[in-house]
Amino acid sequence: MATDRTSLKLTDERKILFDKASEIVSDGPDDDPPRSDVIDAALTHLIESEENLQNVRDRYPPQTVKDCSNTSVLQLYYRTSIESKWR
Repeated sequence: MATDRTSLKLTDERKILFDKASEIVSDGPDDDPPRSDVIDAALTHLIESEENLQNVRDRYPPQTVKDCSNTSVLQLYYRTSIESKWR
């Protein structure tokens, strides 16, 4: 199990990702959500995405699921079934 951390190094790339994610989470142009809220939203989205993939894998062909939901974070590989691979 990973250790808890209280600090987060913000590289330029990570700062850009935080800014983009903050725009998605914010309630409007004047809202500036705390980074902890942005992280919570991103983690919740990742977990829900995995659950959604598991829920549809028996209802749709694997290639359809892959074409609709493949991302760089959650990669799907088409074989006889869908396998998820975490980054």
